[in-house]
Amino acid sequence: MTAAPGSGGSEALPRTPESSDPLVGALLQRCRFPAGRALDVAVSGGADSVALLALAVASGADVTAHHVDHGTRPGGTAEAERVRGLCAHWGTAFRAHAVEVDAGPNLEARWREARRGVLPRGCLTGHTADDQAETLVLRLLRGTGPHGLAAMSPDTHPILDLRRSETESLCEHLGVGVFRDPTNDSPEFARNRVRREVLPLLSDISGRDVVPLLVRTAQLAARQRELLAELADGVDPTDCAALRELPRELAVEVIRGWWISRTGGLPPPDRDGLERMMAVVNGTTRSCQVTAGWTLARTAGSLRLEPPQQG
Repeated sequence: MTAAPGSGGSEALPRTPESSDPLVGALLQRCRFPAGRALDVAVSGGADSVALLALAVASGADVTAHHVDHGTRPGGTAEAERVRGLCAHWGTAFRAHAVEVDAGPNLEARWREARRGVLPRGCLTGHTADDQAETLVLRLLRGTGPHGLAAMSPDTHPILDLRRSETESLCEHLGVGVFRDPTNDSPEFARNRVRREVLPLLSDISGRDVVPLLVRTAQLAARQRELLAELADGVDPTDCAALRELPRELAVEVIRGWWISRTGGLPPPDRDGLERMMAVVNGTTRSCQVTAGWTLARTAGSLRLEPPQQG
């Protein structure tokens, strides 16, 4: 496979992605890029994120690519330079970010949180339909509810309708050398085992590719989530009496939406956190620690979310 610009290879430069290219145009029609604004995209250098970058360029948007070096393996700087060279060749802006993540448990989650801390809000990522199916299975294994079943939203994952094989084919078609992350082969991470063991087994048992079926489940759950959000709209999330009059599932939706708005987009609390919040709503307790240092308190039937104390 050809080398990306900046990699030191002598092979021909990659082709510039254009919507007039039959393959690029066909894939672009299945993407859901936000309209009418500049796009920030996360680019690791792997096939999925490079395909995301290529399709964003082909859409005609003003694109800025963001590369995050986790500092967990040698060669991170070289990977960033390969992405920088590709961006220069395709005429996009480039931003490099570095984070430090120590070895230990929950490494994938801590990598994700570290990336979230440095990437701009609304940054697009190159997750595919295969990633969506894997996410759904992982959340099922954690006992998720309807919100978790909805998995990832196309709002920040515009190539969710594409398959991983299609992103690889696009990179090959454009002549882009991509980075293959060795951690994607490690059985240490649950997602890798779902990808390599669980999904193939489910496909074998069902006699068909289960990825489209799991993606369809996520889409149905997302529609139910949207309906709950519509029903919750207009309810005062600070009014305990109003919340107690609602069906529990709808009251939880109101609280969840308030949390996201009040905290600036922090991930909603888990089941235990929501249970503690509902105990305050129902009058069982007057206050509780939620998560990330935030506190929910009740005074005279009115709720307030208090941010972490500084210092």
